[in-house]
Amino acid sequence: MGRLRRSRTHRAQRDVHRASRTRARGRDIDQIQLIDLDPKTRAKLEAQALDYEKPGLAQHYCVECAKYYETDAALQSHWRSKVHKRRCKALKEPVYTIEEAERAAGLGRDDRRAAATEPEPDVTIAEL
Repeated sequence: MGRLRRSRTHRAQRDVHRASRTRARGRDIDQIQLIDLDPKTRAKLEAQALDYEKPGLAQHYCVECAKYYETDAALQSHWRSKVHKRRCKALKEPVYTIEEAERAAGLGRDDRRAAATEPEPDVTIAEL
């Protein structure tokens, strides 16, 4: 008897990659830091009105992870998880600015170059 295997197994990988390209993106860390963690916005997100389209009627929301949960028990369990703790740790780091991003890409002004090209004062023998 011959070998028994599934034929065309690469299709499953292709579908996973396609789904990840078309999936709705979540909020990035810098968006959460700049917008959601503001005290006014945070209060609005934690006390949302009933929304029948969102999980748990939008009553159980984790601001740091930007996720809705079905029940309060699920939210409490999430707060104790490693995923939430890692996200909180990442949110404590400072946000990158546009200037820092441009400098990293080599587009911004480099302060080291300006300091290195400044002429040094001439020292004369009379001053010594």
